[in-house]
Amino acid sequence: MSPTMFDRYLRAFGETLTMVGVSVTIAIASGLTLALLLVATAPGGLYPRQRFNKGLSVVVNVFRAVPFIILLVALLPFTRLIVGTTLGIWAAVVPLSIHLIAFYTRVAQVSLNEVDHGLIEAARAMGFRRWHIVRHVILPEALPGLIGGMTVCVIAMINASAMAGAVGAGGLGDLAIRYGYERYETQVLFEIIVILIVLVTSVQFGGEWLSRRVDHRR
Repeated sequence: MSPTMFDRYLRAFGETLTMVGVSVTIAIASGLTLALLLVATAPGGLYPRQRFNKGLSVVVNVFRAVPFIILLVALLPFTRLIVGTTLGIWAAVVPLSIHLIAFYTRVAQVSLNEVDHGLIEAARAMGFRRWHIVRHVILPEALPGLIGGMTVCVIAMINASAMAGAVGAGGLGDLAIRYGYERYETQVLFEIIVILIVLVTSVQFGGEWLSRRVDHRR
């Protein structure tokens, strides 16, 4: 491999990590907040608000229903408004984040709902404030499931970032399209597939290891 091509691989890999890292941070922080709101405002929750809960649930479902490639195109005006351009890695961060927020919201909501309701009632009986129940009971108990969901979220983001490369977002997907597809350099395409497989496998094993470490029920 020539030094020039090696530099292209390194730059594309760095762009993919940047896109995924920033988007995952935004998506997980926002998704977890929305999931907590959905759980807390549900009937029987800590702050029951039925209308708010249904409205928020509908909004989440709407964004979940839109395929990423359509969402990416539909958000172009919004992306230009936020980052001033529709090309490059920062332009890709906007649709990637919005796409994964709805996805992680539902994943986190499932984990939060699996917390033993008896523990919440016991905390209430002991005089815990509602915020303290969230902070000291619900989040710690749901942590293994939340980390498992984050792992799935990161892998989905890696796949979506490769797709975003097809529309000029940069990264490994962009390199695969420009060299592997448009120039028929199949070796480049094969090498990028191997890199993505190694990356996804590393994330999967790392997430499973971390989830086991924080699971005190084992």
